Amino acid sequence: MSKIYILVVEDEPEVLDVVVRDLSSLEETFPIEMAVSVKEAREIIAEIEENGDKLGLAVCDHVMPGEMGVELMIDMQKQPFTERTRKVLLTGQAGLDATVEAVNHARLNRYIAKPWDPEELVKIAIDELTTYVIEHEKNLLPYLGILDAERLNEVIRSRGTVSDH
Repeated sequence: MSKIYILVVEDEPEVLDVVVRDLSSLEETFPIEMAVSVKEAREIIAEIEENGDKLGLAVCDHVMPGEMGVELMIDMQKQPFTERTRKVLLTGQAGLDATVEAVNHARLNRYIAKPWDPEELVKIAIDELTTYVIEHEKNLLPYLGILDAERLNEVIRSRGTVSDH
């Protein structure tokens, strides 16, 4: 079974560590990759694709040296491999224009303002990953213990089958 990754893109190492720590309860099922720049994020995305795995969730800071997070998310939306990845913009500095651009062009799923509530971040990650696995996975059973079991059970019942294997 291919792995479904979470990618966290943040140029401040201490902030990156906090985001990863906040999401660590998901890591056993959804391995977490970290990038400190858009360039590094692109390399990690290419590696995940080459390995035949999936990118379920990208949590990306907006303001970074070089390319901005919104630019990465817009590019991800244009690529078949990452078009369906759930995208969350995490920032303390994005103005309204950048947010509107992200929502309109990157099909941004969520916007989280810094500083964030760790429980809220996990709740959002679980919600977005639940949506991703419902849309892309045949067998939802492996995710019942970690994602939104109520939503997953509903889909399992509506499909009328546990898996299509």
